[in-house]
Amino acid sequence: MIEALVAAAMVVGLVGTVVPLVPGLVLIAGAAFAYGLVQGFGTAGVVAMVVVVALSVAGTVAGFIVPQRTASGAGASRLSMLLGVAVAVLGFVVVPVVGMPLGGALGIYLGERLRTGAHAPAWRATVATVKGFGAGVLVQLAAGVAMVLTWAVWAVAA
Repeated sequence: MIEALVAAAMVVGLVGTVVPLVPGLVLIAGAAFAYGLVQGFGTAGVVAMVVVVALSVAGTVAGFIVPQRTASGAGASRLSMLLGVAVAVLGFVVVPVVGMPLGGALGIYLGERLRTGAHAPAWRATVATVKGFGAGVLVQLAAGVAMVLTWAVWAVAA
């Protein structure tokens, strides 16, 4: 029974790595921790939790660093990235879920367009940033899948 609840929470966490509505990796790690509290950790559980937490931290950090480095590499200024974050938050409030990525892209484009005065560099920076966010989501999804698989091995081994 507990395995089904933990697995369901982890599936929601995996969805949360793609849909910016749920803190996906935190939810997966929390579900694994709850499983350990209920079933007992033991040696396998301690090792599994160390792996799960390490993957969660690495995936979360990558989710921030990959888009930022990609945007910087394409020439986006720090101010444009901050504008992208601000418009992403506004977009999320106005149109939940889809407003966040659309607002972020719009904010970066506007910031770069104002900074450079030209469409081409602003568009280039925006496209690179969107690709960076996509790569960051894929890294987080991969970390989430690895976390779920780690828990599954632990659950089967216990």
